[in-house]
Parts: sequence; C-alpha cells; structure tokens
Amino acid sequence: MFRELRSEVEDAVETALSSLGLPTDDLGVETPPEDVPAVLASSVAFRLAGEVGAPPPKVAVDIAEEIDATPYDYVESAEPQGPYVNFFVSDAYYAETAAAGRDAEYGRLPDTGKDVVVEHTSANPTGPVHVGRARNPILGDAIARLLDFAGNDVERHYYVNDAGRQVAVFTWAYETFDDADLPDPERDRSDYDLVRYYRRGNAYLEDADEEDVAEAEAKIAEIMQGLEAGDEATYERVAVVVDQVLGGMRTSLERLPAEFDEFVKETSFIRGGEADDVVSRLKDSEYAVYEEDAWQLDLSSFGFEKNLVFLRSDGTTLYTTRDLAHHEWKFENYDEAVTVLGEDHKLQAEQLDAALEILGNDTSDLRQTFYSWVNLPEGGMSTREGTGVDLDDLLDESVARAREEVEERLDSRIRDDDLSEADIDRIARQVGIGAVRYDIVSKQPTKGITFEWERALDFEAQSAPYVQYVHARCCGILNEAESAGIEAETDVSLLETDAERDLLRVIARFPAVIEEAAEDLEPHAVATYVREFAETFNRFYRECSVLNAEDDDVAAARLGLVEASQHTVANALSVLGIEAPDSM
Repeated sequence: MFRELRSEVEDAVETALSSLGLPTDDLGVETPPEDVPAVLASSVAFRLAGEVGAPPPKVAVDIAEEIDATPYDYVESAEPQGPYVNFFVSDAYYAETAAAGRDAEYGRLPDTGKDVVVEHTSANPTGPVHVGRARNPILGDAIARLLDFAGNDVERHYYVNDAGRQVAVFTWAYETFDDADLPDPERDRSDYDLVRYYRRGNAYLEDADEEDVAEAEAKIAEIMQGLEAGDEATYERVAVVVDQVLGGMRTSLERLPAEFDEFVKETSFIRGGEADDVVSRLKDSEYAVYEEDAWQLDLSSFGFEKNLVFLRSDGTTLYTTRDLAHHEWKFENYDEAVTVLGEDHKLQAEQLDAALEILGNDTSDLRQTFYSWVNLPEGGMSTREGTGVDLDDLLDESVARAREEVEERLDSRIRDDDLSEADIDRIARQVGIGAVRYDIVSKQPTKGITFEWERALDFEAQSAPYVQYVHARCCGILNEAESAGIEAETDVSLLETDAERDLLRVIARFPAVIEEAAEDLEPHAVATYVREFAETFNRFYRECSVLNAEDDDVAAARLGLVEASQHTVANALSVLGIEAPDSM
C-alpha cells in the first residue's frame, strides 16, 4: 500500500502547488523521522520559500490548506508541522495492508516483462572458493533474487574463464605432475584435489631452472594457441580440469546457497567465431593502433591513459576480447545485463564499456555493481598454511558456532516442543549460514567487511538470528492458535494500539522497499528493512498478547497481523537468500 500511498501524496502535493501557481518539478516527498507519527511528509516548502518570499513554515501552511484528501483512498489528511507538510493515512490503508500481507507472496511485484541476466561469482576455476571472494556469490545471488521478486524474469550466469593462461598452466600441471608427489588434499572433493596440481605448477615455474621453465612455458603456450585455433583435442584436455574443479566449487556455492542457470564458457566465443568478429571490427575502428607487437585500442578520448590490448602478437585474444563477445551475446538475448565485480575490476569494466560503445553497442542496459573484500579478524579462524581460508572453512565454523549457541539456549526456550538432534542440526545450519550471508549482504557493497563471529551470531542484536527468530516466533504463535481453534481475521478496527499500527505501517512499506532496492541493485536496503521490521514486531509481541487477548475478536485480528508479519519476514529473508526457520 505504501507505493500507492506515495503516488497519492505526490499527486496531492503537485495539485496543491499547481493551484497556488508554484513550480512542481521537485515535490520533496520523503519519509519523516521516527518521532513524527505521519507516514509521509513533503519538504517542498524549503525549496519554495525564496520564490514565495515567505518563511518555510508559512509556505507549508498554505500548501496544507490547499490539499483536499477527499479524492484519495489512503490519504486521510495533510497537516503542517514547521516547514513540513505531514500526511496521515486512512483506515483503508491499514485494512488493505493487513489483507495483502496475508498473501504468502506478499511483497512480490507485478511482472515487468523484462528478461534480465545476472552474472556473478565467475571465479577462475583453479581451486576452492576463497573467503575473500565470498561477497560476490552472496551479493550476486541476493541481487538475482531481488530482481526476480521485483517482477523480472531472471537468469543467473557464471562466466567460466577456461581460455586464459591460468587454465593453461593448470592443464599443463595436471598432465605433468604425479599425484604421489603432491600433499594430501584438504578435503575429499575435486576442487581440493586438483588445486594441488595448480599450486605445484606455479611453484615449479617460479623455482625450476630456466631451461626447464622455458620448456614448460612452450607447452603452456601450445595449449593457449590450441584453444585459440579451435583444436577440439585441446578443448577436451582443458575441460577435464575445468569441469572437475567447477563441480567442487559448485558444491561450496550451493551451501550458501548460490545456484546458477548456466555456466557460460569463454571458449564458446572462440569456437563460435564471435571473438574473431570482435577483433576484426575493432581493427577497423578509428581507435585501433598496432603498438609493441599487439593490437590495441587508444581510449584516450574516453578518458583513459592506458591503451586496451585486444590481440597479442602471437594472434591470441585476451580475456577482455572474449568478454566483449560475451557481452554482445547478452545484449542480443536479454533486456538487461547485470554484472557483480570486485573493486579491482572497476578499471577493466570501464574500459569494457568504452570498447562496447566503439563496437556500436548501447550500454545503457548494462549495469555493474562493485564490492570490497571480506576479511576475518586476526585469530578469528585457524588457517592452513599457504592456502588462506576457504569458503567451506568459514561455513563449517559458522555452523559449529551456531550449534553451540542453539544448545546453550535450549533451557531458555519458551516453546514446549522438543527439539531432536536433527532439529538442532537444521537450526544450526540455517542460523550459521544465515549469519554469514546476512553479515555480508547487509553492508553497502563498496565498504570493506571484517567478519566477526560475536556480532554475526548475536541472537539479541542486529543479525540474522535476531530476524530469523521473529519468523520462528510467528510460526509458534500460528501453530498454537491453530491448536486452540483461533482463526485469523483482518479486522484492523480492533488493532488500535501504537504497537499494532506501527507494525502495519512497516509491513505496508515492504513492496516499496523491494521496488527501490531492485532499481538501485542494493539488497542491503532489504536487510536494513527486515532488521527494522524485527524490532517493530518484537515491540508488538511484548505489548500485545495474541493468544491471551482480551477477547476472541481481538485475538483473531492480532493473529491476522502475525500471519502478515510471517509472510513479510519470510519473503524478505528469502530475497536475501536466508532461510526462515519454523522453530529455533
């Protein structure tokens, strides 16, 4: 209802300004501070004070007096307060919010008709996913979920770097070294098994005699040239390594969960001729130069000092060249393309945009979001020498710590249901992995994160367990009500306390939060909202008994509010990729 209310408020302010002969280019509609009981306010009087020649409070009075709430469904009244015009809502606003919230799909926006591809993670297939890169799959998966919930048809893609030097080194090492000469793998999984060859190969290239290194480099170059030439045997050799490692990496990512509709290999754009086509068109452009035995783009007119190399002296393309073909393929098949990238790729992304424009593409439908790294506090986890901390390590540790917390809280549980060992395992997994996801996705992407266990697993503070507990509490109330034969109703006339009305107002905002977060690619806005929602619900829970309400009608109305709350928190958590436990 909030979105509809906002439209009504904007119309009311615009109509009033037009009646007063004032400009309507900036209506100043905003959410007022928490201590103001209005749902929306307009600060337009600030902007118009100079033009009118009167102080803002006087302008606000004039505007408020000009507003007639009669034609509107959700605007009850408009009242001046200092330099602001505050808008108060009608009973219909509360009634329709309560009714809408009882739909299990509450918050989902209508279909936009847009096909959107979200590319994220795309880590090189050379070994297990490292914790420092964990923000990409968590952020990318949340953006994909958010865009889907906002009414788009979304596909999730992982762009596989299977044509670069790293993969060629990996393939050569896998075919060269013997398993018996390598250390035991850290886990019984393909990515942990094969990464040993990659590490051994890189160490060999750094430490071996020059003659041996030269021989190895010749074999590595042969693999790269075989890929570029479309040699099927070379593709098969590389695929043996890449596909096995990807299989292991997918197991880690699915734990988050972060799942993909398609793994798009960059070699497909070599084999299909698209990369060659890009090279030919770039060579023909006015920006192409041949310097230092390589074809390059002079991007100085786009503000870049350094040229962009798109073809090496040996005739092989670069990652960027193939990614240009990849993006043109996206433009042909999707209405919008979203890419999640580490902050160290920002320059490359900007150069890519310039090159795409040179190729004649409209890049307005390409949206990129960048993130900073995730760090662990000193001593926060044990690390295996030489490997750092893998995502699996972080998730295992978080689940183990969550289990300890759950077990410590067993004696203080209010619900009288007995938790089995399987229940405790489930809750520990939901809470532990949810804590990692929420702690990462709740921060603005450009801000660095130091993951801290105590904060992430705090059941009483701004964390995933705190919000998840609200959902479990809703489920508990609904289950007990069912056993007691109480049926939910939507009579908001019986919900008169500040705690009840505040909760309805927060529930009403949810679809608008989804809309704005999707427009800005900011899932952290949903995380902020659901934390505020949890705080508001807990106040309602403390002050308004449902099962022991003063009469059956009030109990039924409050139960309807709990049902709307359950759907709101469940759907908000789902958008963030966090499970909503039925019990904790």
